[in-house]
Amino acid sequence: MSEQIDPRIPVSVITGFLGAGKSTLLNRLLRHPDMGETAVIVNEFGEIGLDHALIASSSEDTVLLNSGCLCCTVRGDLVNTFRDLTAKRDRGEIRPFRRVVIETTGLADPAPVLHTLMTDPVVAERCRLESVVTLVDAVNGDGTLDRHKEAVKQAAVADRLVLSKVDVAEQKTVQRLRHRLSHLNPGAPILTAINGDIAPKQLFNAGLYDPATKTFDVQNWLRAEAYEGGHHHHHDHDHDHGHDHDHDHHHGHNHHHDHDHHHDAGGGQDPHDVNRHDASIQAFCLTFDEPFDWNTLATWLDLLAAYRGDNLLRVKGLVNVTGVDRPVVVHGVQHLFHPPATIPAWPDEDRRSRIVFITRDLPREVIEQTLSALRQAEPPVNAA
Repeated sequence: MSEQIDPRIPVSVITGFLGAGKSTLLNRLLRHPDMGETAVIVNEFGEIGLDHALIASSSEDTVLLNSGCLCCTVRGDLVNTFRDLTAKRDRGEIRPFRRVVIETTGLADPAPVLHTLMTDPVVAERCRLESVVTLVDAVNGDGTLDRHKEAVKQAAVADRLVLSKVDVAEQKTVQRLRHRLSHLNPGAPILTAINGDIAPKQLFNAGLYDPATKTFDVQNWLRAEAYEGGHHHHHDHDHDHGHDHDHDHHHGHNHHHDHDHHHDAGGGQDPHDVNRHDASIQAFCLTFDEPFDWNTLATWLDLLAAYRGDNLLRVKGLVNVTGVDRPVVVHGVQHLFHPPATIPAWPDEDRRSRIVFITRDLPREVIEQTLSALRQAEPPVNAA
């Protein structure tokens, strides 16, 4: 059954801070031959300063680039732009595309964009949220994370983190930033794009369904093993400086802005303040040996979404449900969940349910307690 193809178009959202280098990244991506079957939706063409050498032909709001990639602008409303694009595709007015990439503005919280994709009936039927890619500036990333909790959230919900400007940042600064990001979001691989140079498939193939192999790549999507056994073991590139680095990580925050960030010093940035944003975010994977009763699972996630949705940044999971022989996929962003779907087969012999939670001000214990309270309230299942 692995030939079952998900007909919906995968959508990736690129987010990241002002000045993180999104324009540079997009301009480079739009030249890449592998972008040929991609439609890119950006807030403003003008903002990313599309190089005219890239452009093959254009109508007022849709530009065809030499790479064969299509670029269009959000005219106020993402849903309308999206509907317009798919309608033109269906009528054969524009080249078919197999992927959509949406670029969001600098300080944006990605959640509303993700919710739009999940809730609009036309869009949700045609597309599926594949991945969130967050760009982080290696030079100023630490300071940005200290000052803006939205930046921390962008980094926490990402499927892939991309460091820009690594070539001009001090190595020590980059190491510290990598360390911080891997604590914040253990499941996201940290990639590097120097002057925006990165292969599209590194960025965008982070979804559950891999069109290249026509299979469901659970390992790549869930990355559950990254959460098991602490935050350290999977970040091999951190190993060269041993774990004592951890200590300098915490109290090192007050003196590490030595690259003439003199204006930070007086800004109430005491070191306890700095880690406050990070400390409120937790990322963990819950593993269950016993299959779930469907009602328990649904009620548990409904309760969390309804009462603690603002604190539930992202949830991804593969669940073993009693009476269903295929794995059930759970995917949520804050108070919204994709309708649960099954995939054709378990990836291996392991039938345990694994659910990754990324939360803000919502401890793991609360999530576990909610579930155990529900399980205790259940009538015993009759032996069939």
